[in-house]
Amino acid sequence: MTAVPAIRVRAVNDAPVHDSRSFVLYWMIASRRTRYNFGLQHAVNLAAERRLPLVVLEALECDYPWASDRLHRFVLDGMKDNAAALASTPVRYYPYVEPASGAGRGLLEALARHAAAVVTDDYPCFFLPRLVQAAGERLTVRLEQVDSNGLVPLQEPGIAFPSAYSFRRFVQRHARAHLEALPVADPLDGVVLPRLKQLPEPVLKRWPPADPALLDGDGAALAALPIDHSVPAAPISGGSAAARSAWKAFLGSRLKHYPADRNEPEQPGTSGLSPYLHFGHISTHEILADLLKAERWTPRRLGERATGERSGFWGVSEGAEAFLDQLITWRELGFNMCARRPDYDRYESLPEWARATLEGHAGDPRPHTYALSTLEQARTHDRLWNAAQGQLVRDGWFHNYMRMLWGKKILEWSTHPRDALNVMVELMNKYSLDGRDPNSYSGYFWTLGRYDRPWPERPIFGKIRCMTSDSTARKLSVKKYVAEYAAEAGTLFDR
Repeated sequence: MTAVPAIRVRAVNDAPVHDSRSFVLYWMIASRRTRYNFGLQHAVNLAAERRLPLVVLEALECDYPWASDRLHRFVLDGMKDNAAALASTPVRYYPYVEPASGAGRGLLEALARHAAAVVTDDYPCFFLPRLVQAAGERLTVRLEQVDSNGLVPLQEPGIAFPSAYSFRRFVQRHARAHLEALPVADPLDGVVLPRLKQLPEPVLKRWPPADPALLDGDGAALAALPIDHSVPAAPISGGSAAARSAWKAFLGSRLKHYPADRNEPEQPGTSGLSPYLHFGHISTHEILADLLKAERWTPRRLGERATGERSGFWGVSEGAEAFLDQLITWRELGFNMCARRPDYDRYESLPEWARATLEGHAGDPRPHTYALSTLEQARTHDRLWNAAQGQLVRDGWFHNYMRMLWGKKILEWSTHPRDALNVMVELMNKYSLDGRDPNSYSGYFWTLGRYDRPWPERPIFGKIRCMTSDSTARKLSVKKYVAEYAAEAGTLFDR
């Protein structure tokens, strides 16, 4: 067995471990996968040490914020993959989908009464930190949360970094040690565990496992759930199998063109992995391991100095360097903020200079202002912006560069920057598969000055960086993008 680094494991409560009980329970809430998962690895180790069975509970509530067909379907796809991956192992997989609001209340406690210990995922964003803390207060057995989010453990930096440059320097100073402590690819490989013959009958009777038809994609079963059916499932499937397929396709054919193509809305230049990373269907560690293997990388190629520069540290190709800067520096910068600032999602968490300039220009006349409903339906005067919103609503994802323009225009068209923040949160968290994530909050707040610097002052924006649709259209090829998404954007809600 390979131990999980101690810095990644935190006790949520002071309750004891009960070795005489029936199994170890892994409550899978964020790292929804069976590979490269420190949480599962830790649970397997605890079970193996005690020669106890392992139960994996993956539950899906129906009343989480913005619950919809889109988000549910993506998670359900992942549950189907997990069921298949664990079917031939000694692990007892228990998928539970709440059929009505509050129906799942008490399930975790009921299972935990039979558990020697409970392990869950350490995820610093959305409602999950509160969920885990509340569970720790209720359970009478040890609850431990395990950080499997990225290369740098959440608990290692003692501060919230103000810029990508400062965080990048920190990563460069500590990367070598963490590259030597990756999770194992398959936590169950070579591990002997007893198999639990049956879950407690009262538990199964009150909380029956999810209907296989629902996991398989049955539309009627999904329609019966009390969630928002106005946001349909996205065109892409969720789950670890789809995640690995998307990753292999990017690694094999698009990575080498990434620096040139990633900002082009009309090119499939991005990885498209953000939804899978958000729902934990693939791990940063698996991506990193695959990439370094493809690059025939050795530790000698790692830079010796922490310069904070975006390229040259990893000792890989130009495309791989650019991609790693996004995957590790920018992605984990958002996780750092969420872990270190409980107010990460509040307007007051902006840098002082950004709040001052935004407030100083809050009264500036706006050439256009739009209500949330108009923005949601992509019925503005700006066809490029409408196209970005149309892609978000239709596909459940939209292009990385267009996200920046999308946010900047919302700031320009809102009567106050607080309103702009609220609109961005509502639209992204409702429609985007990768919303409700540390990186999506980084995006909202970058629009308002987080991680940026003061720029020459101008109306409305003050010293906040400005972007315009005209300049974007001059810089990038967008005619086909507008033709594909803007034409139908305003009609999506007429159907």
